[in-house]
Amino acid sequence: MSSTPAAVAPELQRYVELDKRLLAAVRGIRILPTVAWPASLEDRMIAAYARGQFSLPEVEYVTPDLSEERFELAAIEREAGYDDPLGEYLCRTAESWRIAAEMLEAVGTAGVTAPSIVLYGRPGDAIPGSDRSNLDAARYFVELSDELGSEMLDDDVNVAISADELRADLSRTLDAFFGEPLIAVEVDPELTAKAAAGATRIRLRGGTRFTDYDRHQLLAHEALVHSLTALNGRAQPVLASLGRTSPRVTATQEGLAVFAELISGAIDISRLKRISLRILAIDMALNGADFVEVYQFFSSCGQNPADSFHSAQRVFRGVPLTGGAAFAKDNVYLSGLLTVHTFFRWALKQRRMDMLRHLFAGKLALHDVISLQPYFETGAIAPPRWLPPWMQHVHGLAGKLAFSLFVNRIHMGKVQAEALSLSL
Repeated sequence: MSSTPAAVAPELQRYVELDKRLLAAVRGIRILPTVAWPASLEDRMIAAYARGQFSLPEVEYVTPDLSEERFELAAIEREAGYDDPLGEYLCRTAESWRIAAEMLEAVGTAGVTAPSIVLYGRPGDAIPGSDRSNLDAARYFVELSDELGSEMLDDDVNVAISADELRADLSRTLDAFFGEPLIAVEVDPELTAKAAAGATRIRLRGGTRFTDYDRHQLLAHEALVHSLTALNGRAQPVLASLGRTSPRVTATQEGLAVFAELISGAIDISRLKRISLRILAIDMALNGADFVEVYQFFSSCGQNPADSFHSAQRVFRGVPLTGGAAFAKDNVYLSGLLTVHTFFRWALKQRRMDMLRHLFAGKLALHDVISLQPYFETGAIAPPRWLPPWMQHVHGLAGKLAFSLFVNRIHMGKVQAEALSLSL
């Protein structure tokens, strides 16, 4: 971006320097690449599993030495302190990176599980404002999807768009949205996930066919949340680290991205089912299921061999495949969605639409949006330069949220079809 950074007040310079140290310290902490599996292994195993030949994959990891990074992050925590919201942000962020470093140094062992749960939560965790858990929500969406059955077939049967075609389409759309070519869209044959986004690059898995729903989801989720918040964060005058997703903001980031799919009409019930199945699978693995058993669970739920393998692989990234361990990151998608949805409704009720816009100023946790309000007011934290289209039309968003606020007071257990038909 070409904008000139704003001058930083002298009393904030200490936080600027600490933030620079933070960014330097975490440069070598690469969570997903460290726990990733080679694509060549996946291809071979998927072919065998499709033939019914099951064996546990043999995965080797390179264990990083992050002792210097952990030492520096602990020093930043001590020096930042909790006396000021900026210091608190730096402390919390440095701590989450330090926990992530400890997790990665345990790669390939069950020692990954506990820190991953600290960072991403556990399936049985309660949903804020509810007596239900993330696991309860996952079961609900799976059951609902199964009840709808053939009336809403998975859109994967209508696969039509190649990775190269989608790359060209997304490039044109994003160049038009940002007014210049800020984000490169690339095809990566080694990518495990179907897609991944950074500040200036979106990667698509090579050899994959995409649906029209995939296209809408990639725009709403990857481009116009993950990449957009990264670009806005990079432009921050004090906290440039807001341009990078720290482990502690993953739940808010993924929740906001899935909420963007929901509010823009880019999500379908099959997508909610896939997200929910991963949570059930994490719970299975924590309770002793091995890789093959989790694969067979996904397969029994209707996923094809490749999707079943990739789904199971996400659960077992970085951990032993024999059961009792899991990489918990996929827990955040549903819990994050539910929490972000509640936050949007709360902000509307409080008439604080400004807080919702502030969510896009960088890679923020919901806590940060509230605690850093004084610095949004002074301009030390800049408002977002870009907002996704659905956030640019505040009245339309407010209408949807206002409706959901009211209808949530209607208890479905008391609703009878006969009464509804007689009332109209």
